[in-house]
Amino acid sequence: MQQITRAGEPLDVAGTLPGKGQPAPDMTLTNTDLQDVTLATYAGKRKVLNIIPSVDTPTCAMSTRHFNALASKLDDTVVLVVSADLPFAAKRFCGAEGLDNVETLSTFRHPEFREAWGVALSNNAMEGLCARAVVVLDADNRVLHSELVSELKNEPDYDAALAALN
Repeated sequence: MQQITRAGEPLDVAGTLPGKGQPAPDMTLTNTDLQDVTLATYAGKRKVLNIIPSVDTPTCAMSTRHFNALASKLDDTVVLVVSADLPFAAKRFCGAEGLDNVETLSTFRHPEFREAWGVALSNNAMEGLCARAVVVLDADNRVLHSELVSELKNEPDYDAALAALN
């Protein structure tokens, strides 16, 4: 069991975030068209997984906006924003914000993602949501960079994620 904090209070996180050099765990998530997608859906592309608790929080909204801006400058790369948000809510958020360089994916049908990817908030009031993390994969789904953000209210290290793609 890993731990992070939220406003300094400890939170348990179940599972283990995949580390640099490891193959990415399998995943199935639901997109905004209510279709299930897997890593194979993005075959041949590098992937940045911006894993967040919910786009309805200020830090999650900021990181989604930031990665949207970065994504427009990245070749052969898709930015996937993963949360427990319903696909309708994520689609509405991106539409209202004019974010068209990220793809939002939901764990609502596939809660197994959270533990398999080491981001399952558990044993606390936030259980069922994802901890904040960034995982960067190459085109062959090997981990180039991973970060479990130690304080839930903090933004991830964008520069480190971007550097992994260079």
